[in-house]
Amino acid sequence: MNCLYRTLGISKQSFHQRLKRQFILEKDSKHLLSQVKELRLGHPRMSSRMMYGLISPVHLGRDRFEAFCFDNGFKVSMKRSFHRTTNSLGVTRFTNLLEGKRVTGVNQFWVSDITYYRIGEKFYYITFILDLYSRFIVGHSVSEDLSTEQTTLAALQMAIETGRPLQGLIFHSDGGGQYYCKEWLKLTRHHQMKNSMCESVYENAHAERLNGTIKNDYLIPYGIDSFVELITNTKKAIWKYNCERPHQSIGKISPYEFESRLSTPDKKKKSKQKKKKPLLCG
Repeated sequence: MNCLYRTLGISKQSFHQRLKRQFILEKDSKHLLSQVKELRLGHPRMSSRMMYGLISPVHLGRDRFEAFCFDNGFKVSMKRSFHRTTNSLGVTRFTNLLEGKRVTGVNQFWVSDITYYRIGEKFYYITFILDLYSRFIVGHSVSEDLSTEQTTLAALQMAIETGRPLQGLIFHSDGGGQYYCKEWLKLTRHHQMKNSMCESVYENAHAERLNGTIKNDYLIPYGIDSFVELITNTKKAIWKYNCERPHQSIGKISPYEFESRLSTPDKKKKSKQKKKKPLLCG
């Protein structure tokens, strides 16, 4: 063996050190793979970059971690589909109160949209309400039809029941009739909320993006076969989104953690928190 070491130009000590490092790396890789698998069970389409931020592996940098995920079959492919859920023909639109405004705190702007989910030949509908500052989903509904009572009103009632301050809050949506009917106006006016509408999907981009994230990253990979499963798994997906999924715009932490830090009285924790810059809309 000594002759072999001399031929290779390495010492016995360096050879065994390299062997030890390789053993540790293989052991860490097995543990890392189990962590990635566990994350993907709850977040079926979470990107490798996002998982890297959550796991923070000691022996791998970001690029090597992404390569590790790709090599083990965890690359995410993009999927797109379209089905119209908004009928805004003949609807009087509210002024876009979001355009050009700066979002500096929670419960200033809520954005909302209705999306569809197809099971077999049947379409179901999901309504989300998102706090624009914290990215927290404050309300939602899952329905079998597009009636106001089952979509926007149900989601808003859920958001109201959280006890968040509503006076002066701007509620931004697309031009769908579900955001303009008399029952909707009665409820928003009662809570002194201001209604706002966009002219195009680009003026409600955060709500549109949320639709795609929940459907493509969670619901579709969950393999839902019934309306009951859709209700259950939508709640599960929202919990994952609010409480576990890191968001780039709020410092790579979850919306729940972000809001918790905003409300904590511990000044020391506040000083360590990276302050979120005001968001310029429009």
